[in-house]
Amino acid sequence: MAHLAAGLARRWCPSSLQVVNFPVVQLHVSLRAMRASHTEFENAMNQVKLLKKDPGNEVKLKLYALYKQATEGPCNMPKPGVFDLISKAKWDAWNALGSLPKETAKQSYVDLVSSLNSSSKSSGQVEPRADSKPPGYETLVVTSEDGITKIMLNRPTKKNAMNPQMYHEIMLALEAASKDESSITVLTGSGDYYSSGNDLTNFTDIPSGGVQEKAKNGAILLRDFVGCFIDFPKPLIAVVNGPAVGIAVTTLGLFDAVYATDRATFHTPFSHLGQSPEGCSSHTFPRIMSPSKATEMLIFGKKLTAREACAQGLVTEVFPDSTFQKEVWTRLKAYAKLPPNAMRISKQVIRNKEKEKLHAINAEECSVLQERWLSDECMNAVVNFLSRKAKL
Repeated sequence: MAHLAAGLARRWCPSSLQVVNFPVVQLHVSLRAMRASHTEFENAMNQVKLLKKDPGNEVKLKLYALYKQATEGPCNMPKPGVFDLISKAKWDAWNALGSLPKETAKQSYVDLVSSLNSSSKSSGQVEPRADSKPPGYETLVVTSEDGITKIMLNRPTKKNAMNPQMYHEIMLALEAASKDESSITVLTGSGDYYSSGNDLTNFTDIPSGGVQEKAKNGAILLRDFVGCFIDFPKPLIAVVNGPAVGIAVTTLGLFDAVYATDRATFHTPFSHLGQSPEGCSSHTFPRIMSPSKATEMLIFGKKLTAREACAQGLVTEVFPDSTFQKEVWTRLKAYAKLPPNAMRISKQVIRNKEKEKLHAINAEECSVLQERWLSDECMNAVVNFLSRKAKL
């Protein structure tokens, strides 16, 4: 999780903010004549340490900028390079305050912390059920009943965007599901989205080995992740409860059935981000929907409606959103009553001839992506995309 003013590990001390998102925010602060005392300012810093809920990256950037302005005055640091995304976000937030007086920044900091405390108290203590996290998983909810293991992506406030932790947890959940007593396994999402694809803030977490190490590790993780879908031995069903983007779309070609609500959409904007296809989609999509239709999706980034995806063979069946959950789960419970060994063996007969080829394609796609991630074209595209997104 991104850190507020120094991170949870240091109890959010404002002097050393670390941020994993990098919106270029335009700060609007109150120019009150009233001045906060030194004691009030110190109390506000202590209150920040006690916040139980992450207030979000935009607020954390505001707190960082106001703290720096209150203690050091106008931004006095050289502007970081365009690819030093974390430092650039911090610099932009501080620099946006211009010549705001220290005392005004101090008062604005106190006011902002006070509003956060008020919001936290008014929100109550009850967490939505979808946000509950069973032991062992932080980004998923995994349940097993009626012969079905359900793996539900559970970052609804992030549109179920996939970060490295979610990648690892999905692999663990699939490994466990392959060995449990369930007959079929279902992947779905909590909230309004199936998944918005890769969490692009993954690009900002650069290890000590630099971007080359980051790209190498990312390619290995992606290869292993997709490999779990290729090798999964039981019927694997996607219940697409909302929009799907990127890796959440490309892996659908490796599922045995895909059921979607009529409000779902399917989008693979690889070229827009200077990247290339993954999830074996360079092979599965042309086979499923024809080479020209696959080109529209994978190269030109055409977004499909659920009905269009069904017509092209990517989706098995589409249901009205109002009855989607009821109809799909009634059908899946019926499927789960079929003889499990017969279903496993049938899948093996259908899929085994292609497994070796799919693994080779997966490795090639990941190798190409590793090169793309290191390219200036990709880095510039990601920076431009997130800069535009931050201004919406």
